[in-house]
Amino acid sequence: MRDLDKPFLSHPFDDDKLKEECGVFGVIGVTDAANFVALGLHALQHRGQEAGGIVTHDPEQGFNSARRFGYVRDNFTSADVMATLPGPIGIGHVRYSTAGSKGNTAIRDVQPFFGEFAMGGAAIAHNGNIVNAEELRRELIGRGSIVQSSSDSECIIHLMARSYQKTIPERMKDALRRVEGAFSVVAMTRTKLIGVRDPLGVRPLVLGKVGDGWALSSETCALDIIGAEFVREIEPGEMVVITAAGVESFHPFEQRPSRPCIFEHVYFSRPDSILGGRSVYETREAIGRELAKEAPVEADLVCPVPDSGTPAAIGFSLQSGIPYAMGIIRNQYMGRTFIEPTEQIRNMGVRLKLNVNRALIRGKRVILVDDSVVRGTTSRKIKEMILDAGAAEVHFRIASPPTAWPCFYGVDTPQREKLLAATMSEEEMCHHLGVDSLKFISLDGLYRAVGEAEGRNPKCPRYCDACFSGDYPVKPTDVVNAGRLTLKENA
Repeated sequence: MRDLDKPFLSHPFDDDKLKEECGVFGVIGVTDAANFVALGLHALQHRGQEAGGIVTHDPEQGFNSARRFGYVRDNFTSADVMATLPGPIGIGHVRYSTAGSKGNTAIRDVQPFFGEFAMGGAAIAHNGNIVNAEELRRELIGRGSIVQSSSDSECIIHLMARSYQKTIPERMKDALRRVEGAFSVVAMTRTKLIGVRDPLGVRPLVLGKVGDGWALSSETCALDIIGAEFVREIEPGEMVVITAAGVESFHPFEQRPSRPCIFEHVYFSRPDSILGGRSVYETREAIGRELAKEAPVEADLVCPVPDSGTPAAIGFSLQSGIPYAMGIIRNQYMGRTFIEPTEQIRNMGVRLKLNVNRALIRGKRVILVDDSVVRGTTSRKIKEMILDAGAAEVHFRIASPPTAWPCFYGVDTPQREKLLAATMSEEEMCHHLGVDSLKFISLDGLYRAVGEAEGRNPKCPRYCDACFSGDYPVKPTDVVNAGRLTLKENA
């Protein structure tokens, strides 16, 4: 889900985190499906905070939709809004655009997208990025399609419209065979809930059972919130079509070795989700243990950069024997960082989110555990806060390898030259950040933590790790053709 007219823009305030661009959820066979969808989207809010939308179908009132900017809690808890979304089937989407601010997003870009076909209407919600979307868009416009949004996801609806297949699921198969990149799609017709995952399985998608109905979700944590039973993951390259009669499974794409996103384990997924049969929390704790083995250092405290660094910091502490402490406290009511016009106020952004526990930090040698370093701006500000509080030493330990390459499969990533690890060695980054030491987990160490005992197999990697390795499992056609990226020769 990418805005084609503004690819990879930087944020007005850079909080130094990669951002998932969306989450999807759908349900069928329940009373007031919209309420279930709203709850599911609320659980997936971490995957997109900019906007959200819900589409439902009612046998008497037909299709209805509501799309809004902002948080789910601010838009889809209103009785008036929910009353406009009747019916036993619905899908929803939460969005985080590459532009990073509401002013750069039009409401027409907010999903789910809806199309009316000869055999009836259909709505789709897409998580991922289509790497040949610009090429498809030019073709579709040249053949007469009227494109409404700037989102790559809209291409799927137009490709479906041009298919000669007799049913919507078959048209969707046709459309997605033309698409390159990453896609986990939740779609609906009047009577069907459809889930599709790309052949590599880059982005997650899971199936749940709720009463007599069914649910599809980006993560298992959203099944928990509606009281649904987690059944299984949708397999890479699988399409499921769910009706009142049950679940049908198809495999419409050429089989390929799967490459799910490894950064889902590091940061994107909620720690209370199950991913690839593994607890995300336990995986992150294992990452911390591996990091402590690879990069030990003498210190007094292990402190997480909250909240994403917390499980890895616990693992680091358990492995190293160095006490764990909450040296940095997060303001839980902050939401997104204020964006103000003056540099002075912008520089206060981190302090609005995080505050140092001074009494704990003073005079201590502190290990700060974070999930990643992207541009390094926030890391420098946190280091300054820790030193201002009287810390004797500051050591950074990062629970992912250096992020040196942009992602084109559904993650908002800066251009490569803006990634700190693309232009600096680990030693140079340490000097740039002004810390006593800086160590990243190795790529092999990360693989061991997610269950690959032998580390990464360079001939057949188990995961998509392009943001660390530059090894793109699907060529990012649009950006390469436009000269915006030069691929590694040996990748």
